[in-house]
Amino acid sequence: MDKVMAQLESLLAHYEELQEMMSDPEVINDTKKYMEISKEEADLREVVEKYKLFCNDQSEIANNKEIISHESDSDLIDMAKEENIALEEEVTKLEEEIKILMLPKDPNDDKDIIMEIRGAAGGDEASLFAGDLLRMYQKYAENQGWQMSIIDAEETEVGGFKRVAVMISGDKVYSKLKYENGAHRVQRIPVTESQGRVHTSTATVAVMPEYEQVDLDLDPKDIRVDVYRSSGAGGQHINKTSSAVRMTHLPTGIVVAMQDQRSQQQNREKAMQILKSRVYDFYESQNQASYDAKRKESVGTGDRSERIRTYNYPQNRVTDHRIGLTLNKLDRIMNGELEDIISALVLYYQTKQLEKMADDNA
Repeated sequence: MDKVMAQLESLLAHYEELQEMMSDPEVINDTKKYMEISKEEADLREVVEKYKLFCNDQSEIANNKEIISHESDSDLIDMAKEENIALEEEVTKLEEEIKILMLPKDPNDDKDIIMEIRGAAGGDEASLFAGDLLRMYQKYAENQGWQMSIIDAEETEVGGFKRVAVMISGDKVYSKLKYENGAHRVQRIPVTESQGRVHTSTATVAVMPEYEQVDLDLDPKDIRVDVYRSSGAGGQHINKTSSAVRMTHLPTGIVVAMQDQRSQQQNREKAMQILKSRVYDFYESQNQASYDAKRKESVGTGDRSERIRTYNYPQNRVTDHRIGLTLNKLDRIMNGELEDIISALVLYYQTKQLEKMADDNA
């Protein structure tokens, strides 16, 4: 903890500098700079406040120890001892909270996301499960006060989705939903199963941070755009015009096809939006080899054996295999009550980071 305390002293000094800068007329008149400094100040505020409280408690404990050592009044000594018991409990709690706040931040945590859900192994049942996952995330987004919109979808005849892409925006979306990357397995009796046998199928979920202008600039010369006639539902209009768009990012080979919107312009806008996020995701992974490995690790092939979580309907049970968590409330989880799972995953990965930090400081 000594190294962390030294870092906190430096951080406190920097925080005070930021507050001074925010009152500087030159900074106030520079909107962009002021916003950057304000954001940094806000990001540091919680850990600074907890550190100040930690230091204050330590000082109170030291004062009480002086009273215990030198005071003759037994009532004052007893009062000081009682205060120190409570203060030491609070110090221990603050110490753990500060350690977590000092962990390296994922630069994408504050970003909105694009989520892609695809039916994988299991045919029609997999596509239906993809639709169930979509509704689960929609309800979770509502509970969080986030905004969610479908930007691309390919429905199946049975009412599910072969694939569906959504944009979710709000407060710290990526920080919570990044753990949903992977193959999700369902065990249940399909509506089409006449003999009541439990089937297993899967859907994959991929979560990508939303592109931002400051992160990436795509050169138009690097993008090939092809237009063609849409196919599928939509009546006569959809086949009369070349409204569908396929965009290929030549340096990476990433392809996005969009025909979900009514006009070519709308499809262009949506295709570019998704392409930017996929290219951003690619460059975050640095090269093609690590990109392929990352995507495979994230979502796998959709094979039944590659799963991060199992949804067992007959037993109303959900199991997250990464952390060995089992909850017997599948009905509530499918209704968007994901907080218990996500909080457990956050805690698990924070603990892993803390263990690494302790090893590094040893």
